[in-house]
Amino acid sequence: MTDQSDEVLRRVHDGVGFVTLNRPQAINSLNQGMVNELRAVLAGWEQDERVRAVVLSGAGERGLCAGGDVVAIYHSARADGVAARRFWRDEYLLNAQIGRFGKPYVSLMDGIVMGGGVGVGAHANTRVVTDRSKMAMPEVGIGFIPDVGGAYLLSRAPGSLGLHAALTGAPFSGTDAIALGFADHFVPHDKLDALRQVIVAEGVERAVAAHAVEPPPSNLVAQRGWIDECYAGDTVADIVAALRGHDGGPGSGLAQDAANLIATRSPIALSVTLEAVRRAAKLDTLEDVLVQDYRVSCASLRSHDLVEGIRAQLVDKDRNPKWSPASLAQVSADDVEAYFAPVDDDLTF
Repeated sequence: MTDQSDEVLRRVHDGVGFVTLNRPQAINSLNQGMVNELRAVLAGWEQDERVRAVVLSGAGERGLCAGGDVVAIYHSARADGVAARRFWRDEYLLNAQIGRFGKPYVSLMDGIVMGGGVGVGAHANTRVVTDRSKMAMPEVGIGFIPDVGGAYLLSRAPGSLGLHAALTGAPFSGTDAIALGFADHFVPHDKLDALRQVIVAEGVERAVAAHAVEPPPSNLVAQRGWIDECYAGDTVADIVAALRGHDGGPGSGLAQDAANLIATRSPIALSVTLEAVRRAAKLDTLEDVLVQDYRVSCASLRSHDLVEGIRAQLVDKDRNPKWSPASLAQVSADDVEAYFAPVDDDLTF
């Protein structure tokens, strides 16, 4: 059975539903139509007794999914914001749907997997990374806050590794993804086709057993000593000061690199991200975090920094955003708290 649109390809082969994100020229970035289609396909396959497992992958060689279509978000934010809110609402409902999917759902998180790609991949019940995986929650670089339930995972990573990933926005490897709790299995890139074949022939468990290998050591875990120490501060300013002051010991150069990277990010987005991850640690379920995400994202839509960040990185591409507030010191507790206020159309599950 083959039934497909241009941007989401799907087929069922011997009881396995294969769904492929198909915008390779945009590294399979998600738009409203793709989110709608994924929700419908998964709902149908979950109820279809002939489908026993689902496999998600991305078309092309570059990655599973580079995130949401943020240029569309930019244009919506500059208009009335309605399209952006609709996109986030439906995307987060999709993330929850994946998180509670009742059959084996295998996400092949090969290549680039960022932002919205984490949302469709890292909440799966069987999460595969490779030697080519490059994952990130890079939202603070565009004046946005990690969403798609990312804070649920970031807040549950060992020590302060999740905060380091969230506040720097820096990419991490497939090995690091397993250590952070974003993935389960490491399969070499050149074994993915064989993995798919065994999933069809013998099922997900046997396929994973046949092709998953011990991942290399995690670079992030090796740095956990200085990361846990430096990210213990109450505020982002405290964290940056600790990173700047980390001299001479293991990771001192890396701590300076982290501080320099954080210094380029949106001060309000950083401050809200720190609070969002810490609040997520106290929320029980992925759905609870997605409710928080929707509130925070809607608040971001009203901010100066989301439009300015996307403009600088992806529209004008001058890489020179003018953040407002311009410094961490100018961000007030009230500024941060306002991001967490309920909205008229709060998410419900």
